[in-house]
Amino acid sequence: MTKVYPNANAASGNGAAAPKLAFPADHDNSSTVVLTVWKKSLLFNCDGFTVFDNQGNLVYRVDNYNAGTKAEIVLMDASGNSLLTIRRKRISLADSWLVFEGETAVNPLFSVKKNVNLFNTKSLAQVYEHRKALSSTTSPKKNNVVYEIEGSYTQRCCTVYDHKRRPVAQIKRKEEAVRGVAFGIDVFRLIVQPEEIHPSMAMVLVILLDQMFGSHYSITKRFSTC
Repeated sequence: MTKVYPNANAASGNGAAAPKLAFPADHDNSSTVVLTVWKKSLLFNCDGFTVFDNQGNLVYRVDNYNAGTKAEIVLMDASGNSLLTIRRKRISLADSWLVFEGETAVNPLFSVKKNVNLFNTKSLAQVYEHRKALSSTTSPKKNNVVYEIEGSYTQRCCTVYDHKRRPVAQIKRKEEAVRGVAFGIDVFRLIVQPEEIHPSMAMVLVILLDQMFGSHYSITKRFSTC
């Protein structure tokens, strides 16, 4: 039977502490990071994500007790320490979120806004460095975009571009290397260039895409090149 995670001890949390990708990164920033994302919480009756590295070690987890769209989501490391917290903007005309370090509620690092431009169907969302967005206007300008996400989350085929239009992260469907067996949309790969975007921030973007375009989202098809 095809396994989502090869190391059972890493998933159960009963073995030795798994290596974690946290601030600052403890891996070689020059090498590509390939993560396996499982849209399932390890806790019973929870909705969330479980993320493994290419050795099968648990590196990230998201455990939510209520299904559906959340007002606050915490990305944790393998030990349950809070890395980044996502909070929905209370007053916003569009689907907008703020990203904070740890569990703080002040000085957000980034703001993420769902694309509402009907003439740009490739774009899913834009990421702004929050301080720069505030220093410009109430409505962030295009040149304040630090990352833009394009593709189709429902098809698990997305690319994150930086402000120079360089691909820095990708979401792709996962297949078993030997047998070519597809896992379905609940298990997929997150491929990150860590010198351009930290893996934890890339995982935050996955969480936000799921909030914007997940199973509760009524439109089931977006632009895809996969």
